[in-house]
Amino acid sequence: MAKKLTVDDAKQSLTAHVAAKGAEIREKYGNSIGWTELLRILEDRAFVRYPCKIQFDDKSLRQGEFGFPVPNGDLPEDGFTMFVHPFFSTQLDRVPYLVLYQLVSVNYGEFASSDDAEAFGAAALGLSRDAFYQEVCALADALL
Repeated sequence: MAKKLTVDDAKQSLTAHVAAKGAEIREKYGNSIGWTELLRILEDRAFVRYPCKIQFDDKSLRQGEFGFPVPNGDLPEDGFTMFVHPFFSTQLDRVPYLVLYQLVSVNYGEFASSDDAEAFGAAALGLSRDAFYQEVCALADALL
């Protein structure tokens, strides 16, 4: 008799999947993902399921929030605007950390967790999850 999958099994499976997708990004776009590579990734439907553009504007962000994807319409196919705090508009080399962290929300919606975001971003940038997490926290702390 086959084992019944649990919610925990599904969560672990999604985390493994997003980590594999992150590794594929690194393989395709190289060891150094900067602003130019990030823009190319956002256009690549193999990695970003729905259209997504970046806008440096904090009007849709909560206090202390560095970025968040906002749907452009009722359907995911309408695309998303990834609002990034304008503080980072002069630090384009840091923006990939912020956007990669949020991309799992674009691709997987409410099913994505912070663990998934860390696994995806870390794999895409070739970092340990701990190092990626520390960098994202440092960037978020810069807004305080």
